[in-house]
Amino acid sequence: MKLADKVKFITSTLDDLYPEPDIPLDHENNFTFLVAVMLSAQSTDKKVNEITPKLFEKANTPAKMNKLEVNEIQIIIRQIGLAPTKAKNIKKMSQQLLEKHQGEVPNTFEELEELAGVGHKTASVLMAQAFNTPAFPVDTHIHRLAYRWGLSNGKNVMTTEKDLKRIFDKHLWNKLHLQIIFYGREWCQARKNKCDCKICSNF
Repeated sequence: MKLADKVKFITSTLDDLYPEPDIPLDHENNFTFLVAVMLSAQSTDKKVNEITPKLFEKANTPAKMNKLEVNEIQIIIRQIGLAPTKAKNIKKMSQQLLEKHQGEVPNTFEELEELAGVGHKTASVLMAQAFNTPAFPVDTHIHRLAYRWGLSNGKNVMTTEKDLKRIFDKHLWNKLHLQIIFYGREWCQARKNKCDCKICSNF
């Protein structure tokens, strides 16, 4: 199958399954969204959504979060992977927002990536889903499926991101990011060595 035909088939299949994909992380505002995305690293969205209501009840703004001790945050998020590090980063990130950004989450890649605990992928998720700026955050599902579908060589997530940005139209990036994640969870799981899902079975 030619690349152009493959791209058309993938996008149409994903559009049929997930015409309007919702953000899977529960949040109230851009700050709570940022915290949820930070917590989701090496954890599941489901687990994050179980943990965050209690955290956001206490602190749903940078000012309130900054008033909590690191240990208080850690106790609430203890079931999340890397909880000690994430608690420190959430506290420091809240301080940075207050000191440098008047308590607002910034809307540029550069400013986001300067925040504690915020890497390129987290910044990309915020830019795409909170600020509607074209980005293609690559998580483990997207990295795996891009390789499985022959869209990237699977070297690393940065290479996969560049390949996907080159292959797909820019206006599709934000939607595709969510669609591929959902597809990877529901249809094209990692444990399948030879996948016979709707997309894999056509390549």
